[in-house]
Amino acid sequence: MGSRLFTRRRFLVTTASSALASYMLLNRPALAVATDAARAGNFGELDATAAEGIDLYIENQDLLVDGSIGRAITINGSVPGPVIRMTEGKDALIRVHNRLPESTSIHWHGILLPFNMDGVPGISFAGIPAGETFTYRFPVRQNGTYWYHSHSGFQEQRGHYGQLIIEPAQNDPVDYDAEYTVVLSDWTFENPHNVFRNLKTIEGYYNFQRPTLANIDDQMQATGMALGEVIDKRLAWQGMRMDPTDIADVTGATYTFLMNGKAADENPVFLAQPGQKIRLRIVNASAQTFYDVRIPGLPMTVVQADGQNIKPVETDEFRIAVAETYDVVVSLPDDRAYTLFAETMDRSGYARGTLAPREGMSAAIPERRRRPMLTMADMGMMMNGSMQGMDGMQGMSSGSHRSMEMPMDRHAEGGLPTKNLIERVKHGPAGHGPASITMAQTAYRRLDYPGAGLGDDGWRVLTYSQLRARERPPLRRPPTREFYLHLTGNMHKFIWGFDGKKWSEADMIRFQYGERLRINMINDTMMSHPIHLHGMWMDLYAGGDLDTNPRKHTVNVQPAELLTVDVTADAPGQWAFHCHLLYHMDAGMFRTVAVVRLLEGESIDADA
Repeated sequence: MGSRLFTRRRFLVTTASSALASYMLLNRPALAVATDAARAGNFGELDATAAEGIDLYIENQDLLVDGSIGRAITINGSVPGPVIRMTEGKDALIRVHNRLPESTSIHWHGILLPFNMDGVPGISFAGIPAGETFTYRFPVRQNGTYWYHSHSGFQEQRGHYGQLIIEPAQNDPVDYDAEYTVVLSDWTFENPHNVFRNLKTIEGYYNFQRPTLANIDDQMQATGMALGEVIDKRLAWQGMRMDPTDIADVTGATYTFLMNGKAADENPVFLAQPGQKIRLRIVNASAQTFYDVRIPGLPMTVVQADGQNIKPVETDEFRIAVAETYDVVVSLPDDRAYTLFAETMDRSGYARGTLAPREGMSAAIPERRRRPMLTMADMGMMMNGSMQGMDGMQGMSSGSHRSMEMPMDRHAEGGLPTKNLIERVKHGPAGHGPASITMAQTAYRRLDYPGAGLGDDGWRVLTYSQLRARERPPLRRPPTREFYLHLTGNMHKFIWGFDGKKWSEADMIRFQYGERLRINMINDTMMSHPIHLHGMWMDLYAGGDLDTNPRKHTVNVQPAELLTVDVTADAPGQWAFHCHLLYHMDAGMFRTVAVVRLLEGESIDADA
């Protein structure tokens, strides 16, 4: 299919039609369901760089999810879809057959490819109409662990996702004896359109962990505060019209949490003999859920982040944001089972599996921890260069702690600095209207901060400050232009956006072809946002330098955080740039990036 550029109106028509079809389908009268329905989690494996390519069949299907019938979107009859393998240096050939009564799509998350193969309806192609076939064909220019998913409506929430593994053309620097796919996700038996409507209608609809009179004693015990201190703290949050338990929009109140399509009591088993080096390729394919992953009693060595090899880091636990991938290597020291435990960030549930020498084995399931609460540090409350109040310096990264007033766009002929970047910026006088009801006084780097609810157990927890590229990525150079981008939101109305604007209200962001560009993201909200740029790598400033800072396709921006990425604009066309929390993206936290010849120009036609 030829590359065609799309207007916002055309995009809205395309996505609205898909959403309406999904809504009507899922709200049809309930039908009798056969008792022999297939179980979720029975997926296969395909090689997309084989000479004949592969075929994927997208359709609605009744599946057993956690023992109950759910109406899912399956890929080749399964949720997740099949593991798709490719080999670096070859061409991928994938025929997608749409058997749904609505348009669909597949986005190859983190893959560098021509923009008209990227799979975003209304941005890079028109979508795959009902009953039709679309052929994806592109050269494979990288290796590592990635994933794929629908970019149409809420199809991703209904099971339209799977893992993607690309074998390196040369020897793999990671040493392992066996590998396993681990796809984390969230599932609801509710219609996703109802979930979205609930979020828009009632603030905190799925949050049943809010501070109340009934749990005030629990908070006193958890924090060690006296009654008056707890009441004062609650009144302070109420005065800001904020809730310190706003950790997750959608929780275990409606979600079932899955590992490879299976709920916790179904316990998927990964066979491993003592002494073997086992590589776990872990993908967070959730719509909304962050997971804290650990194997009690067993250290993990992180060897890849977002498909890119990093210098190995041994840790006990890591938080994986929506759309991120981490590869870890583990080794069983003895002939017994160990629990692979993925606890949700808000502690409302968990997914789990078992590493064991034999089928049928299991290990103890850890007791769930108290749900975390946000602090003044998450509001960027700073005084005299330190965090205000009892929260101390929580989340401040080490370094010079230089600060500055926030600039707007800035150009530097000789190149911008690439190490020892400023540690914090003041918000400045600009507001972002009713679409942003929180603005941290100061945004600061939180590279050493593991996230709310982590780091207090005595365990080692992975942070971005520990990520270092195994080798210097090619063509990396200092950027010559930078701009600041605010992540904004209004929880009361469930409006999300960039710089106070929803996608429907905003202009395209322009990258000049060939430039090296810096984006300083400032999170003005109290929620973490996994931000994904299509088609180009983001080089994350993690406290290192041009040689060592890691490359990522998705970066998690924590509350009140200043997070910096550098981008080489080497991919002509139009690309999506968005929060990967599905309901945040649909509510407006999405922009179109146009790679242009001149900054005031239109997108470069990739076929021209």
